[in-house]
Amino acid sequence: MTQTAKVKVVLGQNNYGKADVRLFKVFRDQARHEVKDVWVNVAMEGDFQAAHVLGDNTDLLATDTVRNTVYALAEDGLTGSVEEYGKVLIRHLVQAGPKVSRVRVSFTEHLWQRTVSDGQEHDHSFSRLMPKHTAWVEGDAQDFTVSSGIDELFILKTTQSGWEGFLREGYTSLPDTDDRILATVVTAKWEYLPGEVDYDEVWQRVYDQLLSTFGDHYSPSMQNTLYRMGEAILTRCPEISRIHFSFPNRHHIRYNLERFGLENNNTIFHADAEPYGLIEGWVERVQEGEA
Repeated sequence: MTQTAKVKVVLGQNNYGKADVRLFKVFRDQARHEVKDVWVNVAMEGDFQAAHVLGDNTDLLATDTVRNTVYALAEDGLTGSVEEYGKVLIRHLVQAGPKVSRVRVSFTEHLWQRTVSDGQEHDHSFSRLMPKHTAWVEGDAQDFTVSSGIDELFILKTTQSGWEGFLREGYTSLPDTDDRILATVVTAKWEYLPGEVDYDEVWQRVYDQLLSTFGDHYSPSMQNTLYRMGEAILTRCPEISRIHFSFPNRHHIRYNLERFGLENNNTIFHADAEPYGLIEGWVERVQEGEA
């Protein structure tokens, strides 16, 4: 049998690491406990040519070692924001891995609030919130780039929203409206300007401003609300250079009760699961000299 000659190839960009490491930490230094509930992904880059091409694993960190490192360093290293903990992990892995030159770490932090009993917040009982604190840290142990975000934040307002004056052509069926339910699931990601940052404090400011802006105006479109949110957040948070939003439009359709001889005074809706509008975009800070 004639063997086909192998095509010449070269190894391109590559990385390896550990995904979905689920880290939970209880802070017990006081009677009033705190918790951190974080899912961690780690990806290492470096000189891994021999492992791919020759099957030579010399000086390679095992992904099991990476998992153990996430837990082991959390005792002393995870004392504040996950962004700062990402820097701790990167410094260690670059130092520990002879062939590691750069590391990317991403976090999904699940947020918990204290339960309330007899009007008092409990010291060690919690319920988990829906929105998540996301973060991405990348670096070579000397220089770092950091981004933070919000995921799975469900927001809705029952009025003060519309969609009208849009293009009409042969396939348009949607009627104009100046009174609709506006609902979405927020995914946001922002980048920082150079300098020291209190990441948890900035995250809280972004979260608070996002909720405030969503409800403080009549929304002629999700696009306009996206722009308003970005403008308000960049105004309130000078640490941020730009912010990206992804807004799926979770349609709530007025249900036709009239066919049953019943009135629907704009109170009964079908929460639609069919194809939805998706509005995305960056809002960026104008630098001096650009305006």
